[in-house]
Amino acid sequence: MAEEKRFTRATWQIMEQLLEVDNLEDALSGSLDTIVRTLNSEAGAIWMLDPKTDRLSPLFHIGPADISNITVENGLGLEGIVTKTGKSVIVEDAANDPRFDGTVFDDNGLVTKTMICVPLNNLHDVIGCVQIVNKQDGSLYDAEELRLCERMASLAAITIDEKGLLVDLGEKKEPLAVLKNVTKEFPSGDGVNRVLKGVNLEIYKNEFVVVLGESGCGKSTMMNIVGGMDFLTDGTLLIEGKDFSHPTDEELTRYRREYVGFIFQAYNLMPNLTALENVQFIAELVDDPMPSEEAIEKVGLKDRADNYPGQMSGGQQQRVSIARAIVKRPRLILADEPTAALDYATSIEVLRVIEDIVKNQGATVMMVTHNPEIAKMADRVVKVRSGRIASIKKNMHPLHAEELVW
Repeated sequence: MAEEKRFTRATWQIMEQLLEVDNLEDALSGSLDTIVRTLNSEAGAIWMLDPKTDRLSPLFHIGPADISNITVENGLGLEGIVTKTGKSVIVEDAANDPRFDGTVFDDNGLVTKTMICVPLNNLHDVIGCVQIVNKQDGSLYDAEELRLCERMASLAAITIDEKGLLVDLGEKKEPLAVLKNVTKEFPSGDGVNRVLKGVNLEIYKNEFVVVLGESGCGKSTMMNIVGGMDFLTDGTLLIEGKDFSHPTDEELTRYRREYVGFIFQAYNLMPNLTALENVQFIAELVDDPMPSEEAIEKVGLKDRADNYPGQMSGGQQQRVSIARAIVKRPRLILADEPTAALDYATSIEVLRVIEDIVKNQGATVMMVTHNPEIAKMADRVVKVRSGRIASIKKNMHPLHAEELVW
């Protein structure tokens, strides 16, 4: 009886907030707070669907994990599945639930154990979902608690539909490269291996974006397609608004030479040329290069310009590789595991140079890495899982390279 009264009281509180609304955003966040407190939960979020991108963003969230800058593709993860299907779910054991994707809360300080997720359905469309995570006492959610969340979600969806809601998802940046439903297949025995399964991603001008993911998830393949080193099987690749899905050989050569700079894990320097000569060799490929001496100086190797690669440390060779990339004045620099072969101190030296390229030289850097610590200095972090974009997070306060610890 006490439990029934508590739920009835919570329903009336939510109705008062939503149906007598002055400020819709305050009413929604207040309703979420009511649900989280009533169910004695650790965390909760209201997710809204952006129909233009078909991605979900957390409009409000409560709890110890900061998920404010994450987006989830509609149909992926519990949030996406509930929004796509319009059906509520109760998760009793997240770790062993195949629908569960730990990218949202678990990667941001909260281990998800149990969950309720219900759709925001305004009778016309599903516009998002309400998610409640972990009961404080460790018990499971039950059917009555699910119904309470569904009532709250129904009231919220109807109110949003009636009152309208403008969601500010932050500064709109100009895309440099755009992947739309990109797939990539490789022959495998009698069939094919689909490495990318419909990737949608925008890479913005003058940003540092880090791509994380397990080996074999497709992150390097995605970067190679953006860099013109591999071709997509299906979908669209736009470069500054121009369709670059199936470039001609001439367009591809010009793009790789003049538009993109590459930084590889293995350095790929020519051993019989000095550091300066390695940079000059690349500079000769483009019409308006940066002076090679200036490129060497920007990476802090002015005093080592006449050294051969064999006379330099791994970190110094990688900085020559970076100088070789920036000497072309590229709009986009692609870095594939540039610190994987380096120790911590040397990695920080290399990351300082990359940070300077973005902040002071206006280039866009897209880096693939296995090191999640490096993601803390990125403007955005893209996580790839099983050939899809699992999440995108915007760092509100990116760290400087010297602040990283691993």
